[in-house]
Amino acid sequence: MFRLTQFLRELRAPTPVGPHRDLPGPVVIWNLVRRCNLKCKHCYSISADVDFPGELTTAEVFRVMDDIKAARSPVLILSGGEPLLRPDIFDISKRAVDLGFYTALSSNGTLIDAELAGRIADIGYDYVGVSLDGLGATHDRFRGREGAFDAALAGLRECGRRGVKTGLRFTMTQDNHHQLPDLIDLAVAEGIDKFYLSHLVYAGRGNKNRGDDATWNITRNAMTMLFDRAWQALERGEDREFVTGNNDADAVFLYFWARERFPEKADHLRAKLAQWGGNASGVNVANIDNLGDVHPDTMWWHYSLGNVRKRPFGEIWADTSDPIMAGLKARPREISGRCGACAYFDICGGNTRVRALRMTGDAFAEDPACYLDDAEIGAAPAPRVETTPYRGHKHEAVAL
Repeated sequence: MFRLTQFLRELRAPTPVGPHRDLPGPVVIWNLVRRCNLKCKHCYSISADVDFPGELTTAEVFRVMDDIKAARSPVLILSGGEPLLRPDIFDISKRAVDLGFYTALSSNGTLIDAELAGRIADIGYDYVGVSLDGLGATHDRFRGREGAFDAALAGLRECGRRGVKTGLRFTMTQDNHHQLPDLIDLAVAEGIDKFYLSHLVYAGRGNKNRGDDATWNITRNAMTMLFDRAWQALERGEDREFVTGNNDADAVFLYFWARERFPEKADHLRAKLAQWGGNASGVNVANIDNLGDVHPDTMWWHYSLGNVRKRPFGEIWADTSDPIMAGLKARPREISGRCGACAYFDICGGNTRVRALRMTGDAFAEDPACYLDDAEIGAAPAPRVETTPYRGHKHEAVAL
């Protein structure tokens, strides 16, 4: 995740530049259940409204939570499917809070009525995030259900009324990019605390629908607008956070944006961005799926690092005998193509590896979704990598 607002604050009130430091343990995004009441166009878990066999029991979840705590992970994000469809979700959530995790709930929002919002508030989640893919009919079309937008917005409002910190997540594609300004306006009007723009990753149904990914010019225009809106929010003194995800080139593009508008402060921003270091899959971000398989992040469901029923989470996470984990944890990572030649590699860290894997079969090839051109990144002109679809791996865990 790229914390845009945090870095914009550096232009207003610079803080000392320090060395890059990883978290003591990864942020764990845990897909506790695969069942979902919607059928989203870009779902990475390919969920459906059925029960999936073999999911972790409550007792197993509790044991794994102890392992995660022992691995010094500070954050648990409880996700799905739709996590509110899991009968023990509040028991799991309460235990996460009691263990001292920063505890977040990632929901589609449609099930959150007044009663459930009250229970959510009572648990004491640090954050509840709800995805919206556009306004009204646009969202309903992406989610495969009429009325999904109204229900999700009602859920956000019920949480907000009870003082729960809320966020709106938007996955941008060619089909909905034009509604980005409207969704930011909605977040402001509804008093939503965080706005999260996610770039499409080629995983799950997102892989099947990757032809809908936003083009580079669309992405550049959208990011410029987002930077401007986030800056204006800071200037007005709004307590709202803007973040982006799944395209670490955003950080480099922010540096270019600042260089034009605040040239005297751009060098400091560049240093802070390098301190951050870009993509953290396999290092500061982990995923556990509904069956207990561990992945470098949520978009790697086809690739299992091990299963928490067989080995402790911390042991799996530290194991660099796996070639993917060895490559992800390498500092610096060895990335080929434009990424390897990029003058700003220290900022973005080679971007999203799973996109490279899906398009080329090589997890350490250049990211095909980088929207910066060769002249901007100081790379010698070279043809883009071939877009040969990834067709499987010995660790394949989910049929796509």
